[in-house]
Order: sequence, then C-alpha cells, then structure tokens
Amino acid sequence: MERHQKTMQICALLCAVAAAGLLSCAAGQDVHTRAESDDAGARQAFVDASAVLFHPRCMNCHPPGDAPTIRDDSQPHMFNVKRGPEGKGAGAMNCSLCHGEANKPGGAPGVANWHMPPENMPMVFQGRTPGELCRQLKDPKQNGGKTGDQIIEHIDKDPLVLWGWNPGEGRTTPKMSHREFAAKMHEWVKKGATCPD
Repeated sequence: MERHQKTMQICALLCAVAAAGLLSCAAGQDVHTRAESDDAGARQAFVDASAVLFHPRCMNCHPPGDAPTIRDDSQPHMFNVKRGPEGKGAGAMNCSLCHGEANKPGGAPGVANWHMPPENMPMVFQGRTPGELCRQLKDPKQNGGKTGDQIIEHIDKDPLVLWGWNPGEGRTTPKMSHREFAAKMHEWVKKGATCPD
C-alpha cells in the first residue's frame, strides 16, 4: 500500500512537472514577444530614423499636395508637374520625360521607376511630426497594406529609396548612412514598432 502511494505521488509530481513544462512552452512565444518588445527603444529608433525621412531627398516626393518639390529648400517643381493617379505624372507630363534610369550630369536626377506615391495613397512626409509619420507608415489603409517586414524590405532594397544616398551632383544626402537608417528601422520593427507621441 505504501509503495502504491509513493508511486502515485511520484506520478502526480511528474504530471505536475510535465504540465508546468507544457504551460511554459505555450506561454513561451508570448514571453519571447514581450522580451523583444521595447516601447521606449522602438520610439527612439523611429525618432532617430526620422532624420532621414525628413531629409529633402525623401520629403520632396512626399508632399501634402499633388506637386513634388525640388532642391534642399523644397521649391515648387518646375513645369507645374503633378502627381497623377499612379504617381508617375499627369497627362503628357510623365515623370519619365525628364527622369531616366540614372542621374543626368547637370540635369534631372533619375533611377529606375522614378515616381511619387499614387494619389490614392499619398504617404505625406512634409509637415508631419515623427509620431504622425510613424502612425501613417504603420496604417495598412495608408501604406498599401504593407506589414512591418514589407516596409523594411522597401527600405532595404527599393532603388528609389537607395537613390537618396546617390542623388547626383549638387544634391545633399542624409547625414545618416543607408546602413544606419535601415538598422534603425529594423530595430523599430523588432522592438514592436511603437510610435513616438
């Protein structure tokens, strides 16, 4: 009888240990997510990265209206250029008339697929605070349905984004390198993509 009770106690103890292990495994993902989540770190990473997003190389193609701006002081674009439905110009004034596959020495800048965001998703940078821009970038209704990973892929690989660090003669580049900028955006997403206030 005593032996049976000890066996039952050992069995109960093993079951309790196993159950605790299963609960720990089930909760493991949530704990891991919380360990990765760092609201203050995410906010700071985005604030740091916003120095690039608010540089004229980005802001000129992300205006509040339908006309891009140019140069470091964001002057109105010549020839009354407009965004157009697809962001590639309106009517006969297609962006590709002047903007080719590469920068033209002493002329228009260029890179493959030169365009602004389309009119149904303007992605305005000019006049935004870091918090407003962050919330806009995260909003699938405003960012074309992109996830955090897809935003990162755009930042890492899109030729138009990369052009910002190779804009051609006479144009400034962001003080932060593309590598540093991408690292800050990766950090923002990894830490939970929390936005500044």
